[in-house]
Amino acid sequence: MSVSHSHLAALKPGHIAIIASLNLSPQFHQRLLALGFRQGRQVTMLRRSAFAGPIHVRIGTTEVMLRRRDAQNVNVTLVRR
Repeated sequence: MSVSHSHLAALKPGHIAIIASLNLSPQFHQRLLALGFRQGRQVTMLRRSAFAGPIHVRIGTTEVMLRRRDAQNVNVTLVRR
């Protein structure tokens, strides 16, 4: 199985990755931690909006919409395409 490192915004629908790190402001970092975004957690890309719009991801049983610019600060390791 090949693994590659990227950021959350680069995933395509159906891709599954593991969160490697969060590089966000302290306030937004706390908000994502409350939603389950922690290092080592699995995240699945569900949908990507067109024209640099938000992305829709699942982490555990929680589904979240994130601005693409915020998702670029969530480093992930791709485990399945």
